[in-house]
Amino acid sequence: MQKFDRLTGIAAPLNILNIDTDMIIPKQFLKTIKRSGLGANLFDEMRFTKDGSEISDFVLNRDPYRGAEIIVAGDNFGCGSSREHAPWALLDFGIRCVISTSFADIFYNNCFKNGILPIAVSADDRDALLADASDVENPELSIDLEAQVIRRPNGGEISFEIDPFRKKCLLEGLDDIGLTMEKSSSIDSFEESRGTQQPWL
Repeated sequence: MQKFDRLTGIAAPLNILNIDTDMIIPKQFLKTIKRSGLGANLFDEMRFTKDGSEISDFVLNRDPYRGAEIIVAGDNFGCGSSREHAPWALLDFGIRCVISTSFADIFYNNCFKNGILPIAVSADDRDALLADASDVENPELSIDLEAQVIRRPNGGEISFEIDPFRKKCLLEGLDDIGLTMEKSSSIDSFEESRGTQQPWL
């Protein structure tokens, strides 16, 4: 998993309540188990018409937001079904951080397992960041995970909380497999010992 420590990037304002996982990646694109390629269909029904043409007023179809790495969203982001394809699609598009006032639990957990940082902030702070992101002349935000701050274009800072274990995993690029592999020497020792003591297993 790609490490996350600091990120400075374009933030796209997506001030919509209850963005569910079917909006993030519609069900017809869930046939694959590959993590790559899903970014092309991120927010498909909001980005494209039925004939595949871009919907010009959707934020990710406009410059400078085509290259967004951060989304500032409305309340309850990632609700709905528990598909892991949702963070896969965000990451494949290039989104490394989602900022909202609240997240659905399963989506929130899946983000950490895929190298995406979900940040929960107060409604007032979210509104300030939405205003920053809406400034097409300078919509960049800087995220410092080690310091746990969001740096705004005006020089202001917004602090955020994060579970220490999840923070460590992001900083070190450890998903579930990576965490297991950290214990590889202990696993090897156990297997060797068991093979000697219980050779019939």
